[in-house]
Amino acid sequence: MAENNAVKQMIGKVFLDIADAIKTGKFGNRVKVGLTTLGSEHGVENLVKGAELAAKNAENFDIVLIGPKVNTNLEIVEVNTEEEMHKKMEELLDSGYIQSCVTMHYNFPIGVSTVGKVITPGMGREMFLATTTGTASAHRVEAMVKNALYGIITAKAMGIENPTVGILNLDGARQVERALKELNANGYKINFSESIRSDGGAVMRGNDLLAGSVDVMVTDTLTGNIMMKVFSSYTTGGSYEALGYGYGPGIGEGYDRIILILSRASGVPVVANAIQYAAKLAQGKLTEVAKAEFAKAKAAKFDEILKSLTKDAKKAPAETETVTAPAQEVVTGSISGIDIMDLEDAVKTLWKAGIYAESGMGCTGPIVLVHEEKVHKATEILSQAGFVAKEGDIC
Repeated sequence: MAENNAVKQMIGKVFLDIADAIKTGKFGNRVKVGLTTLGSEHGVENLVKGAELAAKNAENFDIVLIGPKVNTNLEIVEVNTEEEMHKKMEELLDSGYIQSCVTMHYNFPIGVSTVGKVITPGMGREMFLATTTGTASAHRVEAMVKNALYGIITAKAMGIENPTVGILNLDGARQVERALKELNANGYKINFSESIRSDGGAVMRGNDLLAGSVDVMVTDTLTGNIMMKVFSSYTTGGSYEALGYGYGPGIGEGYDRIILILSRASGVPVVANAIQYAAKLAQGKLTEVAKAEFAKAKAAKFDEILKSLTKDAKKAPAETETVTAPAQEVVTGSISGIDIMDLEDAVKTLWKAGIYAESGMGCTGPIVLVHEEKVHKATEILSQAGFVAKEGDIC
């Protein structure tokens, strides 16, 4: 009798799957998304409710809970500790039983960081924050350049063929911009966005964060993590994350699991959205997209560009060398695109070349001021020394 009931249930599920495929018009792309249910500050029930909410709006995906037994119609793979839970999650992913999974407090290897997805309060636009947890590299600028690629990969897997990219105006942003423009010039095409501010540019300000001026906002992980928390819980006081899609999938070269991260403070709506995010990434074949994008980036000398960032490529005067400023003159010409950490070295490099220069701060960041007739010569010198892009960045 029990065997007959099991067979009937299996047949019933097959017919339900066929009916669902006919209804949605999608055949052969159904996936299973896992959700681990231990570790939330709001309890197991919070996560289960999020999963049940996602199931109501499920489009061609099923949900598998990984955690203790609870009262739900969703499938459960029963475990009782966080350690056992993550081990089982990895086992289910590696076996192919589930294609992606949403979890909390999971440690990625160095080189892997997560791309979050938020809803910006200014215009209600969806935006990818690259990145929000994990560590792409111990070197800040190298990590941000990698984060840009990770964000592009995620956006493409989500169906955005040519995502717009902007770089948040942080320390190192100009170096990141130069590196990405070099990658673009080498053949890996990047669709740089323009700031909504009147002076434009690919370096984004806080206004752009609120408005969602780009599809992919490149940042360092710690800043991205803070912004993720602000965007998701600014309406609740911080203890309950109510908006957005969570901290997103771990991306890295050679990483072949689709694991998305939630905060322990993530509430029911974010849990539901994160599950839908995970399903679409699996259906969009994230790991295959990543492999293809890494191959294209490497063909455009991605590795060489990264190496140039982690060595002292600038030819600034030695710290022990005394450089005297040339005779002072009126400085009305400006050169931007210089990282704030390099500003004084850039000025001294021009002094050594016989050009009087001063440091300053423009509306988009640090600038070097020189006589307007010497802007092009000064830019050429700074370019050769590695302070600005090869084509210069003159304003």
